[in-house]
Amino acid sequence: MIEKFLNDEQDPKAIEKVYKRLADLLTTGEEIIYIAVQKKPLVNLLPDCIALTNKRILFFTPANLGLSIKFIDFVWKDVVDVYTKEEIIGAIFSIKTTNGAEMGVDYLPKVQARKLYQYAQERKESEREARRLRDLEEKRAESGSVQFESPSQPVAAFQVANPVQQPEPIVQAEPKPDELTEKLKKLRTLFDHGLISQEEYNHKKLELLSDL
Repeated sequence: MIEKFLNDEQDPKAIEKVYKRLADLLTTGEEIIYIAVQKKPLVNLLPDCIALTNKRILFFTPANLGLSIKFIDFVWKDVVDVYTKEEIIGAIFSIKTTNGAEMGVDYLPKVQARKLYQYAQERKESEREARRLRDLEEKRAESGSVQFESPSQPVAAFQVANPVQQPEPIVQAEPKPDELTEKLKKLRTLFDHGLISQEEYNHKKLELLSDL
């Protein structure tokens, strides 16, 4: 069952754990497209993993010394962009979402990072086309509101309904950032200044988001 996810030298044990976890998470009609496994230099006992399905992208991180596994997922309509950066040892794959959240995994084998990028771009294109069709249908529905008058009135055969006046947008004061947002900003600052690694950044971010 997991053999098709081992074509790019993924760690079989890591794939098996993630696959079992995914089996409990998949929704109706959801299919696994690809699973990538981190390959850290020297010691690679508890690698992070990324799984792509036709509905979302999931980041998995081992916890409790490998006895459990945490995850965070993003549906494709909320993914703004995907990135990959190849380095001397492995590559980094990351995403950015509509609410500004960022998530990534480093030390991925380059071939796996390329496959992630390729499949993720395909899913983003599919979601973009689906969104375009939805918007088109909504515009057609809005423009089709025509009212016919009674034949006894000789003024006109039909009359187009007056457009509904949209209320003026209410400008609200920007809410104060909550404690979680502040912690995420501080964590990102530490990462941007090179004070923590990509792996430490991902693990700490998972801990903060798992408390929601």
